[in-house]
Amino acid sequence: MKKIFNSKPYRIISRILETTFAILLILYLSFVIVQRVTGNKSIMGYRLFVVATGSMSGAYEVNDVIAVKDWDIKKLKVGDDIAYKGNRGGLDGKLVTHRIIRIEKGEDGKNLFVTKGIAAPTSDPAITEDQILGKVMGIVPVISQVNHVVKTQLGFFLFVFCPLVLVIVLEVLQTITDIQIENNEIKRIEKKEKEEVL
Repeated sequence: MKKIFNSKPYRIISRILETTFAILLILYLSFVIVQRVTGNKSIMGYRLFVVATGSMSGAYEVNDVIAVKDWDIKKLKVGDDIAYKGNRGGLDGKLVTHRIIRIEKGEDGKNLFVTKGIAAPTSDPAITEDQILGKVMGIVPVISQVNHVVKTQLGFFLFVFCPLVLVIVLEVLQTITDIQIENNEIKRIEKKEKEEVL
């Protein structure tokens, strides 16, 4: 076991895996935390959202991760998918991703956007420009696939729980090996000192 833990290939592979896992985890958590703390402010012009309902089924499925880009409101058109913050009825305070089906002029001269989920039977209440967070650019493929897998019990077990346990077990084994090496070194030094005294 000592030979394996002290081998150069093991140390290189171990460090690469630990570093990659840590970087991905830190990036993802940082993105999520910054979005939550700042009230869903964009980071470098983008926001990431997880699709929570099937109202856009056919374009985006439940648990897909979508990228929403800050967008010039004046350039939005019918057929664009947008993310917005609801402020009325059952959508109050919720983040919604739906398709623009109509653009109307409001009493104040500003545009009102009527949206609807592809799979929803009815349209949403009209929204104002200041409710719009941005235009949906599409699904983030790798993160979406991981999210779909991790959301299942088996996926969580295989891709979150097991790797986490493996990292912990490897760290414990490495620590035990280091302690044994250190103890052996101390015994060797003590033995050498005794021999020098005699």
